[in-house]
Amino acid sequence: MVVKKPRIVIIGAGMAGLTAANKLCTAQKDGEAFELCVFEGGSRIGGRINTSEFGGDRIEMGATWIHGILNSPVYKIAQEIDGLKSEKPWECMDGFLDEPVTIAEGGLEVSPSLVEVITSLFNSLMDFAQGKNVEFQENVAAKAFLDCGSDRPSLGCFLRNGLEAYWDLVKNGEEDVGWSRKLLEEAIFAMHENTQRTYTSAGDLMNLDYTAESEYMMFPGEEITIAKGYMSIIESIASVLPAGLIQLGRKVEKIEWQQPSSCLGTTRPVKLHFSDGTTFSADHVIVTVSLGVLKDRIRDESSMFSPPLPSFKNQAISKLGYGVVNKLFLQVSTSDDQETSELSKFPFLQMAFHQSDSKLKNPDIPWWLRRTAYISPIYKKSSVVLAWLAGKEALALESLDDEEILDKVSTTISSFLSSPAKLNNGNGSSLGSYEGKELKFTKVLRTKWGSDPLFMGSYSYVAVGSSGDDIDNLAEPLPENGSSSPPLQILFAGEATHRTRYSTTHGAYFSGLREANRLLKYYKCISDL
Repeated sequence: MVVKKPRIVIIGAGMAGLTAANKLCTAQKDGEAFELCVFEGGSRIGGRINTSEFGGDRIEMGATWIHGILNSPVYKIAQEIDGLKSEKPWECMDGFLDEPVTIAEGGLEVSPSLVEVITSLFNSLMDFAQGKNVEFQENVAAKAFLDCGSDRPSLGCFLRNGLEAYWDLVKNGEEDVGWSRKLLEEAIFAMHENTQRTYTSAGDLMNLDYTAESEYMMFPGEEITIAKGYMSIIESIASVLPAGLIQLGRKVEKIEWQQPSSCLGTTRPVKLHFSDGTTFSADHVIVTVSLGVLKDRIRDESSMFSPPLPSFKNQAISKLGYGVVNKLFLQVSTSDDQETSELSKFPFLQMAFHQSDSKLKNPDIPWWLRRTAYISPIYKKSSVVLAWLAGKEALALESLDDEEILDKVSTTISSFLSSPAKLNNGNGSSLGSYEGKELKFTKVLRTKWGSDPLFMGSYSYVAVGSSGDDIDNLAEPLPENGSSSPPLQILFAGEATHRTRYSTTHGAYFSGLREANRLLKYYKCISDL
C-alpha cells in the first residue's frame, strides 16, 4: 500500500500565507515530507502589501510602515536583503521629523505652542489607555475613564472625556478669526483622533474597545518605511518556494471539511471548490483570507464553509471590528514649469477643521475630507502628496471620479493655504499660490481596499463588544479538540488572528509561523509514535 504524503493547502499569498509556506518548505529536511500548494484568488502575490509607483516615486498602496524596528521580523528581513536603502525616491515621510505646519480652516496658522499642548494631552491619554503612563494627571485620566460608565468603554469615549476633563482645569481665551481657544483645541484634538482612526481602521473611535489598547503590543524603536518597497519583503519570503507552488487566479468559493473519521488514510478530508468549477482535496488547509472576507461569507447563505463554522467561530468573526483605510496620492506641479525641487515649499500640513455641526464651516469643503488629518509630501521636495482617509469617508473616496477628487481637494487646500481655488478645466485645479509659487494638482491615485472583493477592507481592530478572546477563537483550528474527525483540517492565519499584534504585517507574519509550526509539531508527534 502506497502511503500518501500529507497535502497542505494555503489559501492566500499574502504575508501570512507566504510565511507559512516558507516555514513548511524550509523545515522539510528532504523537501518531500509534504505536498504543498498555495492558492491565490488574485493576479499577484502580496495581499494587502502592494508597492507601486506614482509621479516617479515609489509608493505603498497597502502596508506602509515597520512598526518598531527592535526585534521586528520584517525589519530583520529588510536588513538581510538590503531593502532599507534605495537610489529611487520612496514614501519615507521624512518631513514629519520636523515641525509640521498646522492651519485651521479659513487660513489661520495655529501657534505651535497651542498645538503642542493639545498634542501632549492626546498622547498622554493614549499612553494611559495603553498602560504606559498610569500616573498621567490622575484626576484627568481617572475622570475620563469613570465618566464612560461601562465595564468595557470605547476608546473614543475615554478620549473625549479626557478632553472635557482638561477643559474643566483651564480657562479659554479670546476669539481669533472666528476661532475661540476652545474651538481650536477641539479641532486639534479631532485631528489627532482622525489620525488614530487611520492607525486602527476604526471608522468611529466610539466603536473601538478601550480595554484592548493595553493588550496591543508594539515593537520598540522608530517606525520606518522600506526604501525598496514592502514588496521586497514579500518577494524575499516567496523566493524559497519552488516554481509552480503558488497558483494565481484560483479563487476558493467553498471549503468542505470534517469528513467521517473512517476516511482517515484513504481520503483527504478537506475539499476545495474553486470559482472555475474545479475541486482539490487536502489533508489540511490554512485559511489566510481577510476578516472582511470572512464576515461577508458568513452572512452569505451559500457559506464559504460546509458544514458551516461552529457558533463560537462565527461569533468571533461577527464581533471583531474590521475597517477601511485608504490612501489618496496627488501630484503637484507648478504653473511655470519650475523644477520639482522647488515644490519643497509645499508644507507638511496638518488641518484643523470646524466640527461638522458648526455654522462656521466652509460649505465648499466636502464631508469626506473633513476628517482627514493631514496632507503632506511623501518626502521632502517630492511632487507627490499623500492624505489618509478612514471609515465611511474612505469608502466614499472609492466611488468618486478623479476630476471630482482633484476639484474638491484643491478647493479644500486652497482654503487653508491661499486665496480661493481657480479651476483650470482639463489641466488640473489651481491651489493659488503658496510662498509665491503657483501650485496645482494634476494627477490622482487612490486605493480601493473597501470595494476589493478579495479584501473588503484594510485591517482588523477589537470593537466594543468583542475582546482578545474573540481573536483567539478566530485563530482556533477546526475541528475542535476531542472531535473524532481528522484533526487540523482547517487552520486560520492572518493579522486578525494575532491577539496582541493584529492590524500589522508582523502580526500576519507571526500568525503564518504559528500555523506552520502547529502542523510541523503535529507530524513530528506522529512520527515519534
